[in-house]
Amino acid sequence: MAGATLYEKIWDAHAVRHYDDGATLLYIDRHLVQEVSTPQSFLALDTSRARIHRADAHLCVADHAVPTDRETPSLKDGLARKQVERLIENAQKYGLKYLPLDGDRHGIVHVIGPEVGFTLPGTTLVCGDSHTSTHGAFGCIAFGIGASECVSVFRTQCLRLTRQKTMRVTLSGSLPHGVYAKDVILSLIARHGTGIGIGHAIEYAGPAVAGLSMEERMTLCNMTIEAGSRIGIIAPDGKTIDYLKGRPLAPQGANWDRAVTCWRSLKSDDDAVFDREIDLDVREIAPHVSWGTSPDLTINIDQRTPDPSVIADPKERDRIRKSLAYMGLEPNTPIQNVPVDHVFIGSCTNGRLEDLQAAARIIDGRKVARHVKAIVVPGSMAVRKAAEEKGLHTLFKAAGFEWRHSGCSMCVGMNDDRLQPGQRCASTSNRNFEGRQGVGGRTHLMSPAMAAAAAVKGCITDVRELLEP
Repeated sequence: MAGATLYEKIWDAHAVRHYDDGATLLYIDRHLVQEVSTPQSFLALDTSRARIHRADAHLCVADHAVPTDRETPSLKDGLARKQVERLIENAQKYGLKYLPLDGDRHGIVHVIGPEVGFTLPGTTLVCGDSHTSTHGAFGCIAFGIGASECVSVFRTQCLRLTRQKTMRVTLSGSLPHGVYAKDVILSLIARHGTGIGIGHAIEYAGPAVAGLSMEERMTLCNMTIEAGSRIGIIAPDGKTIDYLKGRPLAPQGANWDRAVTCWRSLKSDDDAVFDREIDLDVREIAPHVSWGTSPDLTINIDQRTPDPSVIADPKERDRIRKSLAYMGLEPNTPIQNVPVDHVFIGSCTNGRLEDLQAAARIIDGRKVARHVKAIVVPGSMAVRKAAEEKGLHTLFKAAGFEWRHSGCSMCVGMNDDRLQPGQRCASTSNRNFEGRQGVGGRTHLMSPAMAAAAAVKGCITDVRELLEP
């Protein structure tokens, strides 16, 4: 028989029971809890008077609705305050660990999980958020779940699921100058569509993946959901182990040594058979930017928007036409030099220290264009502190950026950071759906360096023109 993939190995190790219909009762090791997705879950617990099976397997933090322009930990009256207060109350009631808004460990749930060592190789991890795929960068099965599934995890630490098919995306070569992990995943989605991963767990492999840092791997896995897959995974290696060593919730002492021995064995067998294989040479990739209202509507910086009149498929032709209209763009428009009103650097996709450093290299000694409002939102307070220790906040503020506190911010229109109708934003977030950053707002996805270049030039710009050789 053929060997097993990494996904299959972890799945089988967590299978509690197999059912006649093909479903599996899967044990869940870790559950990240935030304020927006779980109020109904806690209400169901209250109503049924159920107990939480393992309180230590859950970690709570408020990130979606919280303001990032704050000098005090207090929240204004409103929905955000009620959501945060309810999360605090439920965490206290059920004995769950909560990271406070004014604490040094606060941040976006998919940033703080790895930071504190809650995310570990070989585990299963869930959260009521679709971008839970981020954590797969550490060699674990991580995916988003709904409110009813959150209840099941609270009560039983298990979920009844159907095993996915497997896909391997092999990335060869090394990243060209001015090209980043964000460009790689945008390129993959642009080439193969948002449905490429439906029903599959995607494993990223190859020399280009080995060359990526852990933060870059998280960016890659983060947007796997935009390719239609709930699960992106990368086999752990020395970089994974180095990243996790000393994290507060990671194993310590003898347990660490045993864990490392286990983690080093976590990889797909050489003779493992994947249901689908895709190869991509990253040396062919240029800086990418989205032009439409779906992540697959993305092009190279030196390309033009499509012309719907030459598209044969009537459904696709109509989709392109509607997307251009919403975005306020004409067919055959060069994406370079399209003016922007806002620039957002942050999110669970690109709000980590390396992302801020990449942007800082572009804005160092330069100024934000007068008509542009630009904000930097570190993905966590730990990222913010580390960036300030390196003086990045001074660079950003001197250039004209606002330096914010941690939170999801402009990635999602659930807080104070929103676009007004018709405003255009160069964004490092993960989704460019209609209204994602505010009703009528227009979002262009790109890397942090590309976003910084747009801030300086006041328009979508090829970052390579601003980079030193």
